[in-house]
Amino acid sequence: MDTVKRPDKRAERSRRTREKVIQAARELFLAQGYGATSLQEIADRGGVAVQTIYFVFGNKRTLFKDVVDSSIAGDTEPVATMDREWFRAACAAPTAAGQLRAHVRGTREILGRVAPIMPLIAAAAATDPQIAAQWPDGPDPRFTVQHAAAEALTGKPDARPDVSVATAADLLFGLLSPQLYLLFVQDRGWSPDEWEEWACATLTTQLCTNAPATGPDSRS
Repeated sequence: MDTVKRPDKRAERSRRTREKVIQAARELFLAQGYGATSLQEIADRGGVAVQTIYFVFGNKRTLFKDVVDSSIAGDTEPVATMDREWFRAACAAPTAAGQLRAHVRGTREILGRVAPIMPLIAAAAATDPQIAAQWPDGPDPRFTVQHAAAEALTGKPDARPDVSVATAADLLFGLLSPQLYLLFVQDRGWSPDEWEEWACATLTTQLCTNAPATGPDSRS
């Protein structure tokens, strides 16, 4: 007789607790700053005991890393960007233009979550020099993702044959950066939709054959 595997209720409770604490920490870090926020305040906001935070995360520095990592991912699941369904589906698109549309859309969703915490990361690193040590040395993970996307893109029939993988990766890395997103959306007042349309049109012109000569210009 087959047995039905029941959900692990303890694991589910742990997952929900972790999500609540990370969400509470993100809200408080953004509102007050990393240095000014205590673990007790986070515990109160998240509805847990402060000892629970110490047990799950160890310290505020580790919790901050989880806030940043979950902002990039969009959830608390330990799945790398290149293993995410949206990234795999974009790379599997039959044309370079189609891949760019899906890739820019997925990247926009990440940037919408990450861009607001970019100043927070810089301020936290200034407050706690060991913040940077939370992430291992080596190639920039964001460049690694964009290089993988470039490798998939340059082999497609409508990709420009004169653009190398290295150049395509540099263009993706630069044009889809959090800094440039913030410049347009926060400083210049573009909507995320306008940024996405511009980024897609610009990259399509640079990386695809038969691309439109100019990008959209819906702004007055």
